[in-house]
Amino acid sequence: MGSLATPPQVVEDCFGVLKLYSDGSIVRSPNVDYQFLINDDGSVEWKDRLFDKNHDLYLRLFKPTTTINPSSSSSCSPNKKLPIVFYIHAGGFCLGSRSFANFHNTCLSLASGLGAIVVSPDHRLAPEHRLPAAIDDVYGALTWVRDQAVCESPDEWMCGDEVEFDKVFILGDSSGGNVAHHLAVRIGAGSEELKPLRVRGYVLLSPFFGGTAPTKSEEQRPCEEFWNLDMYDRFWRLSLPEGATKDHPLSNPFGPSNSLSLKDTALDPILVVVGGGEILRDRVEDYARRLKEFGKKINYVEFEGKEHGFFTTKSSTEEAKGVMQIFIDFMSKNSSLHNTIENSKLVFNNLRVTQLSSSM
Repeated sequence: MGSLATPPQVVEDCFGVLKLYSDGSIVRSPNVDYQFLINDDGSVEWKDRLFDKNHDLYLRLFKPTTTINPSSSSSCSPNKKLPIVFYIHAGGFCLGSRSFANFHNTCLSLASGLGAIVVSPDHRLAPEHRLPAAIDDVYGALTWVRDQAVCESPDEWMCGDEVEFDKVFILGDSSGGNVAHHLAVRIGAGSEELKPLRVRGYVLLSPFFGGTAPTKSEEQRPCEEFWNLDMYDRFWRLSLPEGATKDHPLSNPFGPSNSLSLKDTALDPILVVVGGGEILRDRVEDYARRLKEFGKKINYVEFEGKEHGFFTTKSSTEEAKGVMQIFIDFMSKNSSLHNTIENSKLVFNNLRVTQLSSSM
């Protein structure tokens, strides 16, 4: 009688939500414990729209019910058009969706706090769809918005009477910050290929970068309260192209295998925000410092002692409110709107924030 075959074993496990087995099969749990409650106070409406039929990808639109000028306490004119903010969710390229409670809450806060239409697209996930699939999909969501500006029957929230297509900001969270970087490089300064859409700037919130040589922060603090270096390495193993190392350009913008010179690439303004207690802190700071040395319009803000996800998981804290003010300032300076830099300085002084910036 022949022996029974050995059942496949789990070789990669991401929080029990995603499991990769030794036979190559992949199982995603249909039941995800968000561990967050939806914080919906009725100040923002939202709805879903299909933007990619081929891959069955949706995006979520968020619209404030009452438009408030973030730089003042008064309501704006009811005819005031809203800027557009793209929010690219986190999840190590392997997890996440527009429907996850923490990402949904973040978009509610952004729409209300920034007085903007927020676009939160899904993207294909690794390892079923390795990079650059996520980057391509988010770019596809941008083209969907561009098409709303020129088609005869746009979504009622995305028509020219409602939004300012020439005031678009792309905000990426963790792995979404990595995607935002690659979009900035791909689109280039002025976003000519997306007209009449005009990207005014990029916000990289704790962007997820990697590399084969460990940094000082990775060696000294390989664990945070929730995240650790092993998790990050797992995400890279599952998301990078087969056979690639963490020095691949998709992971390490300044790695030895990067054939694209960022020095010679024209970029729109970039704001980088990171927690001083993050494992990724040194990689993020090095990214901003190098771009500054190349003469790019870069602004780096570090919140002392804060760990990864402090803005998206604890949106009611003073630090999260400080991050929101920084977003407002960045949008103001790059939209030719009223500059609120004095207000942000007061926030910085209270919250122990380090800044590194070039002319914006």
